[in-house]
Amino acid sequence: MHELWITRLLNSILAGPANVLLNAIHFPAQDPKNPWSDWLACEIVVVIFCVIFFAVVRRRLSVDRPGKVQHALEVVYEFLHAQAEEVVGHDGGKYMAFFGTIFFFILFMNLIGLIPGFDSPTMYPMVPFGMAVSTFIFYHAAGLKTNRFGYVKQFLGPMLWLAPLMLPIEIISHFARPLSLTVRLFANMFAGEQVYLTFISLTKLIIPAVFIGLHLFVSFLQAYIFTLLAMIYVSGAVSHEH
Repeated sequence: MHELWITRLLNSILAGPANVLLNAIHFPAQDPKNPWSDWLACEIVVVIFCVIFFAVVRRRLSVDRPGKVQHALEVVYEFLHAQAEEVVGHDGGKYMAFFGTIFFFILFMNLIGLIPGFDSPTMYPMVPFGMAVSTFIFYHAAGLKTNRFGYVKQFLGPMLWLAPLMLPIEIISHFARPLSLTVRLFANMFAGEQVYLTFISLTKLIIPAVFIGLHLFVSFLQAYIFTLLAMIYVSGAVSHEH
């Protein structure tokens, strides 16, 4: 069975704590000697990288002499902020912390697969599903906080006599969203990763460079699409006219 070096390292030094935690939540590992999986190990690496990266960037922020990294991040922030205001409305900026977090987290998880010895966690369905569930919880919480009982009334339709018909449809529609987000991100990243790895193993230099560029494009595109759909769901939840 394929096992990354980082996963092998975690299984050799932290198998005991992992088994204790899994048993505590009544979800024991199938192989107690190897409780850590590739996707979780790579996801932890991305989390640590994100914390260190943004901590360093924050310390170096400057109004007078911004660096290249600050310029790049400001461009991304302005783009996401403009998208949030266009999709959600004037209150879109209130949710930028969430939108920015999921964009960069998904982007870095997509890109880590380009580094030899690592896999993209998003090519494993558990990771996109976790992000989709987080988005599902967030936009419902935002809708309840903004519209209170009026948010619940959205599920009942424009007229009370339509409620028995509209309520099941709305419930099914909303629960289908996490599945849609999961399948879209997982399928695209899995397919892209397989194509990239296949051509890397078959060719030498020039053609792999082309597919590295394609992988970069797909990584940015899928992070953007996931974030855009999250914005659309938040917009529908917090809209007063809905």
